[in-house]
Amino acid sequence: MKELKLFIMKTCPFCQKVERYMKENNISIEVADIKEDPKSKEELIEQGGKVQVPMLLIDEKPLYESNDIIDWLKENS
Repeated sequence: MKELKLFIMKTCPFCQKVERYMKENNISIEVADIKEDPKSKEELIEQGGKVQVPMLLIDEKPLYESNDIIDWLKENS
């Protein structure tokens, strides 16, 4: 089982797209809002090297872009 964490900002439409897909498909992943939690923002930068959301952290490897994240979820959930 892979270790997953999704970094988002609630106001980001691309993040909302990923969250909507997860909800519609009953996918439960730890979600960290970088706006609400400064430590999550630090972790996002530390793990991925940039401030870009959504970012799905898969076993400490970053995956960006909402469509790529949704495709990964489709294949691995």
